[in-house]
Amino acid sequence: MQQPVDNSLPPVSGAASRRTFLRGAGLVGAGAAAAGVLGVAAQPALAADPAATTAGSGRVDPENPRFTIAVIPDTQYLFDGDRGDPAPLTASLRYILDHREEHNIVFAAHLGDVVENAAAAELTAAGKVFEIFDKRRMPYSVLAGNHDIDSRTDDQRGPSAYLDVFPPSRFAPLSTYGGSTPDGYNTYHLVRAAGMEWLVFALDWRASAGTIAWAKQVLAAHPRTPAILTTHEVASADAAGKATLSAYGQSLWNNLVKDSDQIFLTLNGHYWPSGRTVLTNAAGHDVHVHVTDYQDRYYGGSAMIRLYHFDLARNTIDVETLSPWILGKVAERRNPLEQSEIELTGPVDRFSLAVDFEERFAGFAPVPVPPVRPVKEMLVKGTVGYWRFDQSATDGATVPDGYRVNDLSGNGNDLTRVTLAGSDATALRWSAEHHPAQPTRSSLRFTGAKKPARGAYLRTADAAPMNTMTLTGGYTIEAFVKLPTDAKSTNHAWMSVVSRFGAGADAGKTGGDPAEPLATLSLSDGMALQWAVFPTNQNDISTNWGHEMRTGEWFHVAVVNDGQHTTLYVDGAPLLRNPSTPAIGLATSGEPWFFGAYHYDRLIEQGFYGWLGDVRIVDHALPVTRFMNNIG
Repeated sequence: MQQPVDNSLPPVSGAASRRTFLRGAGLVGAGAAAAGVLGVAAQPALAADPAATTAGSGRVDPENPRFTIAVIPDTQYLFDGDRGDPAPLTASLRYILDHREEHNIVFAAHLGDVVENAAAAELTAAGKVFEIFDKRRMPYSVLAGNHDIDSRTDDQRGPSAYLDVFPPSRFAPLSTYGGSTPDGYNTYHLVRAAGMEWLVFALDWRASAGTIAWAKQVLAAHPRTPAILTTHEVASADAAGKATLSAYGQSLWNNLVKDSDQIFLTLNGHYWPSGRTVLTNAAGHDVHVHVTDYQDRYYGGSAMIRLYHFDLARNTIDVETLSPWILGKVAERRNPLEQSEIELTGPVDRFSLAVDFEERFAGFAPVPVPPVRPVKEMLVKGTVGYWRFDQSATDGATVPDGYRVNDLSGNGNDLTRVTLAGSDATALRWSAEHHPAQPTRSSLRFTGAKKPARGAYLRTADAAPMNTMTLTGGYTIEAFVKLPTDAKSTNHAWMSVVSRFGAGADAGKTGGDPAEPLATLSLSDGMALQWAVFPTNQNDISTNWGHEMRTGEWFHVAVVNDGQHTTLYVDGAPLLRNPSTPAIGLATSGEPWFFGAYHYDRLIEQGFYGWLGDVRIVDHALPVTRFMNNIG
């Protein structure tokens, strides 16, 4: 009969705070179910362990963008009547605990076929091993594979030796336990990692229609939570590692996964060899389908584990496969087979997945767009000039020649468009593109070039107050910048974002190359940031070097001088090559500042090529927490 749906679901979770699963049973590789023993008394929930801390031998960091989920595939040959050995699984669980803090392991999931014959004694022995996790309150899940139960029916099979050992009450004391189906064969878990909530399903080998309805209710109760589906069977793989849905897996896809955009990753065992594929769901998004099973290998797979290392900062999941049991042996005592099985490094066992998490989850958990911040919030004490480029609501419209962009600080350092000879009006356009942490939702699109100089730029008026400022007490210059994808290949080397007109010689500087600009924030031939300036206390140029910038991405750059030393920052991170020699202030010839033009020996050589968002100059060193990209 159809399973009743559990209506006792938890309340809908709040918005996540980020910023930041084939072929049918019976094919080669699928295990056959065997008769088991019923009637073992149910295992009670474990008593609380007063010595348990966060878990394992170390603590996890739920806010760290790097975290790990450990996956344990079929261990059935380790628990096979009077044959087998629990030592490999014991070693795997202890490894997970011992490396929990190192890898920030937030959860562990067994994929079913814990034992071979569904016998009570086998299951009891396996359950004893999992007490290693229980005593440390290590968050984990276990699900029933076809070798763990005594029939091929769906999860309405009723009592079983499996359920006696791994009932929901076993997982209830864990911080991640969310709930189960009434029959107890299916559970879900809520994991806090990378500053957000993740949902992990542990579904039975044969989920009934009622279970599918229950899973959909769980997803509906957590509508903004990304989900991982673990179950025993979804897909099988060919010798090359290409996975395809099994007959049951296709049903699971059609009835649950395809229309549940929250499910982005499915993990199953049951079949060997291992493999993977990517399917497209109804929302047009990727679903990664992974098969993991090593029971056909030496020592029943030696309890190999998969470590899924998530890195939201890099938009990557790095996957590795290893045997802690073999790894823990003295190297000289490993036999030849052990030596080859310590870790697996083939393309289906050690690989990286590129996942743009923000984009992948946007359909159900979009990152809130910060509102435009009021001008007054940007006018910190000592603001010399602040410029926004939000004067037009038409994306792509040209900025008229001579157009004035007001200095919102009220200090009169307004900017005016100037067009280089031979360039047309489209050389400078309004744009709706912007850095996600920018105070405004707009920018300017510069399409400059060199040899000959082409494009348009902005400049202060001849009498603008900031033209004569030396800022010997320190300064902060900030800008939001994006470079086109072809910036490196189309010869825009040494183009300038912000510069002070006048050569070094114009301010009495004779060292180095006196024809260089008095100050310029530029990008090298490799698009590396450079802040080059003639300070008031030096006769030569002082230069800060950054790393090569990626194109096609917005970044925030800040040049911060504390009155003695200058530090270059990108997205709030200090860069390496900052000079230790004191560099005080900015030499000046009393001439204008340029936004989007590089000059040498008083001649403009090229216009900027890229996008420029909000720009601000302050007369002292600002801490990172006060930068314009800080929205906390």
